[in-house]
Amino acid sequence: MARRALLVGINDYKGINDLRGCVNDVTNMRDVMKTYWGFTNADIRVLTNSRASKANILARLRWLVTGAKPGDFLVFHYSGHGSQIRDRNGDELSDGMDELICPWDMAWDTGTYITDDDLHAIFAPVPAGVLLEVFLDSCHSGTGLKAIDFGRPAELGPVNETRSRFLPPPIDIACRSEGEEEILPRKNLMRSASAAKAASKHHILWAGCKSNQTSADAFIAGSFNGAFSYYFCKIIRETGNNISRSEVLRRLRSTLAHNGYDQIPQLETDATNRSSRAPEPPESKPGK
Repeated sequence: MARRALLVGINDYKGINDLRGCVNDVTNMRDVMKTYWGFTNADIRVLTNSRASKANILARLRWLVTGAKPGDFLVFHYSGHGSQIRDRNGDELSDGMDELICPWDMAWDTGTYITDDDLHAIFAPVPAGVLLEVFLDSCHSGTGLKAIDFGRPAELGPVNETRSRFLPPPIDIACRSEGEEEILPRKNLMRSASAAKAASKHHILWAGCKSNQTSADAFIAGSFNGAFSYYFCKIIRETGNNISRSEVLRRLRSTLAHNGYDQIPQLETDATNRSSRAPEPPESKPGK
């Protein structure tokens, strides 16, 4: 059974607002994976700051999934800015909104970002029986661009301690969808109709917040971290990984609320994976 992981964290962006806790998220997650999930240094690829360009992230994602076989365990953790844009690929604009993550060289005008369609194209061919666990500590959607406040979200606490990981689109891009979002079907990351049909039951998505919320880049326990990543790792350590995904989710939500964060983490998977240990790689079946 092979293990492979790609961890991406971006504090220092090329042309957009910087963050402060994303590289710490990578080191925190890496430690948990080596201590509790059976990963070694050779199993894990890390991209941070200027190395986390769009081209490098996509190349490493292809490395992650290439040659995957039933029983393998794959992890993708992204910590950085997220956003959404109106999907304008279809003639009738029927796909709704594209959620996206922002690489180091993020640029709206040149399309230098990674959408849910890009991720689906990479992850969909992963065969059944491979456990693919994706963690997104970013803001990757919203209730509709018409409602976006282009200032800092008030729920994130003192300005000197916490930043939003949501990157609002430029006003000209935001205006494209104003007044139209109510009639469009919603599409979650890796959960389009085609993705649902093709995806293995072992594909699991953790999101740092609900679709209409922001994820916090916050000062916690003496350093900056993503609130979702920090408390996820803390729960795994406190329980020695002897805990189900559903219980991790329950504790995450309770802990974040107790510490004053409005974000509500999400877990997209089936009932079997929810009740399994977090994470618990699938066993290889004979003959596969």
